[in-house]
Amino acid sequence: MTDTKAISDKALADNLKEDIKKIKTELGKVIIGQHQIVDDLLISLFAKGHCLLVGVPGLAKTLLIKTLAEVLDLGFSRIQFTPDLMPSDITGTEIIEEDAVSKKRSFRFIQGPIFSNIILADEINRTPPKTQSALLEAMQEHFVTAAGKSYKLDEPFFVLATQNPIEQEGTYPLPEAQLDRFMFSLWLDYPEYAEEIEIIKTTTGDYFPELNKILSADKIIQYQELVRKVPVADNVIEFAVKTVIATREKNSLPELKELISWGAGPRASQYLILAAKTRALFDGRYSPNIDDVRNSMIPVLRHRIIPSFSAEADGIDSVNIIHRILQNQN
Repeated sequence: MTDTKAISDKALADNLKEDIKKIKTELGKVIIGQHQIVDDLLISLFAKGHCLLVGVPGLAKTLLIKTLAEVLDLGFSRIQFTPDLMPSDITGTEIIEEDAVSKKRSFRFIQGPIFSNIILADEINRTPPKTQSALLEAMQEHFVTAAGKSYKLDEPFFVLATQNPIEQEGTYPLPEAQLDRFMFSLWLDYPEYAEEIEIIKTTTGDYFPELNKILSADKIIQYQELVRKVPVADNVIEFAVKTVIATREKNSLPELKELISWGAGPRASQYLILAAKTRALFDGRYSPNIDDVRNSMIPVLRHRIIPSFSAEADGIDSVNIIHRILQNQN
């Protein structure tokens, strides 16, 4: 019985590898370049995580997520965060309805845009903490509570929140505790010269690609459950935990102690292992190795390390600290 189940899981893992290739092919019809961002988004989705995407306007963030939802045949909802956005604008609200015959009045809950599979929370740092919390609570619990009643969100449920790194006036930066709920922090950079040429050619003509739907919600949930079943060797887990512990000021290397104000918590170790599992499956391997953990360190740890004042004064950010930790592990 166990052997049959193992064979079934391996067949499912092989299917996942092929489906990921097909998904990337479809996305490539619309999105030029950004291969690393696409990889990390897919890893986060299949690991049941959420992403924070940082990038200047005009880099096709909305197009990328909308295209991903179309290829995966999932519901898509975009929420533009503004200073006057209320929690009920995200989660939904109750309205009073009157029965036409009996004239009795009753409350009916109207679902907000959070009730979808893929949510693009655009410029999340433009709205006050109370509204941010409504989204972040839903991310964590996969439930929405209104008037004492709980409403389950659709599965799979994937939130991608964006921030503009340039405009800081009138913004409400996410507290560290809330940043920790995002599996990855991804930084979207400008395209290369050749990529930008291709972007201009495809977006200023009459090119309208036809996208094929590769997966369904049920299949994605099946793959997400598969990720949890992937076995991990003890030395890989130990490597992930040692790396996370090294980001903490009291446990860090002597030369890093003065550079770190606060480090990553246990959730970082969990996400490193989940990312490593997913990355291995994408490559057609049934168990992750240390390199899989290493390749996920920057997106997992970038937003979980708070550099000290002296580090910021010297232009040393969290990514520099991660690189230094990695160099000392080689």
